[in-house]
Amino acid sequence: MIVTKEFRFEAAHRLPGYKGNCSKLHGHSYRLEVAVSGEVKKGMVIDFRELTSIVNEKAISVLDHSYLNDLIDNPTAENIVKWIWSRLKGSLNLHLLRLWETEKCSVIYNGK
Repeated sequence: MIVTKEFRFEAAHRLPGYKGNCSKLHGHSYRLEVAVSGEVKKGMVIDFRELTSIVNEKAISVLDHSYLNDLIDNPTAENIVKWIWSRLKGSLNLHLLRLWETEKCSVIYNGK
C-alpha cells in the first residue's frame, strides 16, 4: 500500500549558467508530495504524525526560507528532489517524491 502526504516550503535560488530569467535570484512556493510504501500493520503503513515529523526534521526545516544555492550546487527542481530523497531515504520506505516548483510544473523522482 502507498501512503502520501503533502508539504510546502518557500525558498529562493538562481540557476548558474542558465540563459534566461532563472539565472537571476528569485523564489518559489514549493509543494512536495512524499509517498511511502509498506505493509499495513496495526491498521497503518505509517502514522501520519511520524511521517510529518521525519519529513519536517530532515528536509522541510532545512529548505524552508533558505537560499537553495547554499545547499545544492545547481538547484533545479530535479536536483532539489534528489537532495530531498537523499535526506529521507534512510528513515522512510520511499516510493516516490513529487516536487512542484510552480502550480503547473513538477518533477517526480523514484530514486532511480
